[in-house]
Amino acid sequence: MAEVLEALMLVSFGLSWPLNAWKGYKAATAAGSSWQFIGLITFGYLAGIAAKFVSGQVTWVLAVYVVNLVALGANWAVYFRNRRLDARRETVSAT
Repeated sequence: MAEVLEALMLVSFGLSWPLNAWKGYKAATAAGSSWQFIGLITFGYLAGIAAKFVSGQVTWVLAVYVVNLVALGANWAVYFRNRRLDARRETVSAT
């Protein structure tokens, strides 16, 4: 039962990451985005994955952690894409 509850927590948090990546992609700007926030969340998921291995409780829930980490990877990609777009706009407006 504990694994099901953990997975439900991860799924409920995890659903926000693809939505956040899509919102950032459509916005096409890194304004309002925080690499520190994405980094902290990424660190948290990595710590959760490490805890699974350290405790010897590597179960199917690990797959949910990995899916969330992949979704966070999309957020990182969108963040850096948007920073490039912002820099390009600044260069064009400065000339």
